[in-house]
Amino acid sequence: MSKPIAVTGAAGFLGSVVARHLAAAGHAVVGIDLAAQAPDFPGLFIGGVDLTDSAATAAAFARPELSGGLAGLANIAGGFRWETVMDGSPDSWDFLYRINVRTALNASRAAVPLLGAGGSIVNVGAAATLKAGMGMGAYTASKSGVARLTEALAAELKGQVRVNAVLPSVIDTPVNRADMGDADAPKWVTPKELAAVIGFLLSDAASAVTGACIPVVGRV
Repeated sequence: MSKPIAVTGAAGFLGSVVARHLAAAGHAVVGIDLAAQAPDFPGLFIGGVDLTDSAATAAAFARPELSGGLAGLANIAGGFRWETVMDGSPDSWDFLYRINVRTALNASRAAVPLLGAGGSIVNVGAAATLKAGMGMGAYTASKSGVARLTEALAAELKGQVRVNAVLPSVIDTPVNRADMGDADAPKWVTPKELAAVIGFLLSDAASAVTGACIPVVGRV
């Protein structure tokens, strides 16, 4: 049996779509999330894991079920807050850094020893890192950290493990549709489209790609 691919944030909307995409492609999937349960998850689900905590993350990846190693890691865990710089809370900057950057850092550090030569890590950044708009300061700063983490880790692991990131524009999720009811949602990136790019970067077909931050902007 082939080694599984781990997906963080697997109980969330995007994480669950990525997990199902990978499972449909024939991969064994391991989901890791703070949520206790993920109904109908297409593989092994490890819940109750605080990925902002390095010890808790290391313990999750040290589970006996993963002792045979991993083929890849998709770092989907993360979050968003819209706040202006002047009126928002300074705590939001720390919060978004922790759930967007630190989760990816902790999971990557825990996964690398389980990834053999040819293994792959894919992080989720944001197209908005190219230019922050109003209300996007804290979020964009944290996603810029994901991009720099991707590049630095790719350089460290070159020739061993590939590390790339996708930079989506607005993802077409129920939450985003509810929050931005007047937007042109059909132009957004669908979770299935984003999952397909993540799946490609995790696959052997992308064996020559590492250190890339790839915009996935749909029709925006």
